[in-house]
Amino acid sequence: MCLSHTAKFDSARSDAFSAKLLEAVNGSAIMLMTSIGHRTGLFDAMEDGIALTSSELAQRAELSERYVREWLGAMATGGIVTFDPATKRYALPKEHAAWLTRSASPQNLSTTAQWIGVLGAVEDQVVEAFHHGRGVPYSAFNRFRDVMAEESSQTTVSALDQHIVPLVPDLQERLERGIRVVDVGCGSGWALIHLAKRFPRSKFVGLDLLDEHISAANDRAASEGLTNLEFKKMDVTHWNEPGAYDLVLTFDAVHDQARPDLVLANIRKALKGDGVYLMQDIKASTPVEKNMENPLAPFIYTISCMHCMSVSLAGGGMGLGAAWGKELAQQMLADAGFKQVEVCELPHDMLNYYYVCKP
Repeated sequence: MCLSHTAKFDSARSDAFSAKLLEAVNGSAIMLMTSIGHRTGLFDAMEDGIALTSSELAQRAELSERYVREWLGAMATGGIVTFDPATKRYALPKEHAAWLTRSASPQNLSTTAQWIGVLGAVEDQVVEAFHHGRGVPYSAFNRFRDVMAEESSQTTVSALDQHIVPLVPDLQERLERGIRVVDVGCGSGWALIHLAKRFPRSKFVGLDLLDEHISAANDRAASEGLTNLEFKKMDVTHWNEPGAYDLVLTFDAVHDQARPDLVLANIRKALKGDGVYLMQDIKASTPVEKNMENPLAPFIYTISCMHCMSVSLAGGGMGLGAAWGKELAQQMLADAGFKQVEVCELPHDMLNYYYVCKP
């Protein structure tokens, strides 16, 4: 005898799920408008909390009133700004400004909102990749370098002095005396430029695969007049400088490498015997089930699918993705030859782990 296992349709559960989806639709729209508010300077123009009409705000921000008015409609109905129907004036509460304006950095979440537009722009290519299985190249991502540099300035550069450098005992003293440091996958070089300015006796090298990153980093270093810093184009899967550095840094750069296993092995080889490797990478677990309570897990998997995993696959790589996780990271570090690995968390950074690794 056959028994039916068809579950009874739960109307309450269905209604709750539809409400969740509707909330997500509105949330996505608000994030897109938040990105626009950041890029146009509208949040900064409202930072003082003065209630303004759409015309007054447009004049203050030097923007089109019609576009400002529609943007304010989204912000008011989305609960980002307040609206007085009697006066037709809008205001940004100081409690909201604390998370949305440039002066709120490093907790300015409007910079993060920019990822919605950046990732959405490659949706067609990612959909195609679902069929052919290959990746979407870095060159397809418009504004990625600029947004990544802005995010890095908030989460990494601003925390270097008080939070990140102190993770390694005596590191500040060694940097002050003078050591050799390399940043692998340095991007536009913001972190290394900050360190080179603060520790003039140390020598710094930045390595990155992309011409546009190296060019931007060199331009900024030159404008700062730094002589203890150089940036070089390098495919770090073929990097070979045995025992050359006292400190190796990577900031969210390992998981999207084509061959992170080779990169980690080359990092280990580049370290002196008493050297330290400090790796900042995404705070996640390797098994999906361990990420169910991670409040940023949907964002992490999304940015991984749309960028991190895909650019690795585009280079014929492993496609680890942003959610490669602490467990796999620790195993790969051990396989690369690191015998001591301490995983640290910082209160200001809910997105990353910090791995302090020694040979």
